[in-house]
Amino acid sequence: MNPPSKITRRQFLHLSGLGLGGLTVTSLLFACGLSLDPETIHALVSTAAPAPSTATQPSIGELVEINLRAAPARFNILPGGETRVWQYQASLLQGQPTSLQTLPDSYLGPILRLRRGQTLRVQFENRINEPTIVHWHGLSVRQDMDGHPRHAIAQGQSYTYEFPILNRAGTYWFHPHPHQRTGAQAYYGLAGLLMVSDDEESALGLPAGEFDLPLVIQDRSFDSQNQLDYSSDAMVGFLGERILVNGQANYRLEAAAAPYRLRLINGSNARIYKLAWDDDTTLNVIATDGGLLEKPVQLSYVTLAPGERVELYADFSADPLDTQRRLVSLAFEGEGSGMGGMMGGSALGRPQGTKMDILGLHIIRAL
Repeated sequence: MNPPSKITRRQFLHLSGLGLGGLTVTSLLFACGLSLDPETIHALVSTAAPAPSTATQPSIGELVEINLRAAPARFNILPGGETRVWQYQASLLQGQPTSLQTLPDSYLGPILRLRRGQTLRVQFENRINEPTIVHWHGLSVRQDMDGHPRHAIAQGQSYTYEFPILNRAGTYWFHPHPHQRTGAQAYYGLAGLLMVSDDEESALGLPAGEFDLPLVIQDRSFDSQNQLDYSSDAMVGFLGERILVNGQANYRLEAAAAPYRLRLINGSNARIYKLAWDDDTTLNVIATDGGLLEKPVQLSYVTLAPGERVELYADFSADPLDTQRRLVSLAFEGEGSGMGGMMGGSALGRPQGTKMDILGLHIIRAL
């Protein structure tokens, strides 16, 4: 039994060029979330029309098997004392060591890196003190493998998943799905990432390895003892006071002057983000929930709702050493902001639509 391979901080910060000419997409799921500007939406739709594909359905191939546990843990998130969390803990039973990785210095994860056509088998164990089950968000799986609440298992029980990876290359994730406790369990830490690759993606020369960086954005609140404070309103949802990225407060991306593939995931319970660089650097969108776009789209900001993903090609090659900028969520108004209904107001923290810092970027080295 092998533990997940660790991605070091340095590894997160190498690769050359990007060929974007052949990017494809199979859905327009992004259209509701990428921009509130009608002209931009029109540009996205015209750019991302589904491309014909001659690819055949992958046959069931190499088996990747892991043991996955939902378990209590403690982690240093803020200065002054550990925070109690729930955590997905994993070990690799069969497959390449790169199939299972962890986020550095984070209670989130693990990261499963799989190829289209592989078969995933997961021996899931529940070690928390309430029923839970795992939902594979965005994956095409049989109904009994999808983590329906009726399949939730009690503490001490186990559930076996086995299904082929049928989806095209893209960013997916997994989280709990028990009845009426999905939000709370995800809030306390149960969330992991699943990255699918395929031959189409591999041929493009996208940034890989330490330059392929997932960034899970979540809002959280803490009490005076550094414990997570969750108080959800059924009509409003939960809005926290602090932003965590990959489970860390005040996250800084210490990067090389090189191209990056930034996979942004909104792992918040209810908060919507309007993401932009604070110096108005253009965002080059290359993929959304449905996979790679036919060609990249340049935007001033992207809007990301809970559960949504967007991928950016961020080329820092021309940035001088010591360049610094911030990724922020811009203030916004309209639906989802300042309303007393489904997505307005604040259940506990800052209101929807408030301007917030997300992360800091610092170019610390050249290649």
